[in-house]
Amino acid sequence: MAGEGNDPMEVDEEVEASESAKKIFEDLLDKALSLEASDVSKAKEAYKAIIFKQDLEDPNAKYREKAIYALGDLLVAKKLPQDISTLSKDLRPLFADLPKAKTAKIVRHLIDLLAKTEGSQALQIEMCKDCIEWCKGEKRTFLRHRVETKLAGLYLVELKYQDSLELLTKLLTEVKKLDDKLLLVEIHNIECRVHYAVQNMPKAKAALTAAKTNANAIHCPPLLQAEIDLLSGIVSAREKDHRTAFSYFYEAFEAYHQTNSTTKARTAMKYMLLSKIMSNLPKDTTSIISSKSGLQYVGPEIDAMAAVASAHEARSLKKFEAVLEQHKHQLSEDPIIQFHLSDLNETLLEQNILRILEPFSRVEITHVAELIELPLTRTQAKLSEMILDQKLNGTLDQGIGVLIVFDQEQVSSTYDNSLKTIKNTSEKPGSGVLRFSR
Repeated sequence: MAGEGNDPMEVDEEVEASESAKKIFEDLLDKALSLEASDVSKAKEAYKAIIFKQDLEDPNAKYREKAIYALGDLLVAKKLPQDISTLSKDLRPLFADLPKAKTAKIVRHLIDLLAKTEGSQALQIEMCKDCIEWCKGEKRTFLRHRVETKLAGLYLVELKYQDSLELLTKLLTEVKKLDDKLLLVEIHNIECRVHYAVQNMPKAKAALTAAKTNANAIHCPPLLQAEIDLLSGIVSAREKDHRTAFSYFYEAFEAYHQTNSTTKARTAMKYMLLSKIMSNLPKDTTSIISSKSGLQYVGPEIDAMAAVASAHEARSLKKFEAVLEQHKHQLSEDPIIQFHLSDLNETLLEQNILRILEPFSRVEITHVAELIELPLTRTQAKLSEMILDQKLNGTLDQGIGVLIVFDQEQVSSTYDNSLKTIKNTSEKPGSGVLRFSR
């Protein structure tokens, strides 16, 4: 009986054809790569020829995918963001023949490549919107959800908080039905950032709690867990729990450091230094910066935080404000650091004013301004604020430009103690009140 199966000759021919196609694709990729340095336009055409080549078999679109990524990297290197957006549209006929998972991977990779080009936020938003409309037409829900998540993050960067929240609300409703917990974690992280940006702390905490709940139910990727830790630290710092915030920032820093995410690791390190400064432990910043892992991230941003720590340790308001002005670019571009340093600046100012006023019961406002080395208008405004907040016991006589400081009254605790005793005896009848029988 003749054995069934493929003819060995046919199998050999298929293997030879496959090897031949592989050799041709590799030669074409090498040729395109060599053209990058000499002629960018010819290199682009060479890559496109590989991507849309129909006369050669390419199982799983392996070489076409390589060509797409290589072309994308070339466009990023030559700063051609518009060409990346056009490429994503040109590839759509090819996507019909590719597996959906590979299509999603390529589209997301092109969006990430576009994000690497400077000043392309508007183009990224336009590209995401265009991809979403295409996904709706092709009924690719999985990809649409991820592109919409990316779009919500872009809205946050562009300060379009209302647009971001509306998109996130719609997304959450759909994704919860699918129970895609990994995507839910990403959505809740963005939601937390948006609510934090609009100063809605209760909703920011609720979104962060939801992210943690979903993350605990799955194996959360290290970078995503690091983002949750970073957000937890930011929220804790806002609630003035700087010790807890430091531990969260440290966990995030370790994760980013181990995965070689340099930019994010440097940000986490900045927040670690901020936590130590806000905890009145500026000396501890030196050991963090000089540690083995810390030395890798030393740069202008870390130097700025070190200068802030030095000024805070000296308790010098003038030095502190000089550092804020000197490192304005590094310290003001991050709203989280700007908020906490502004708060610290006001605290230092109040401490300096109270120290200066200690020997006085009546002093001219101009003299206080000279001693603290600040403009008269700011000094006067700060004194008024401190009196209204009951941080300073005194009054301003603006007619003659004098601050009158009152002595701290020593209130006897006898009356308070008496009232507490009466209250305690009347709360539980029978326990504290004596009862007399006839």
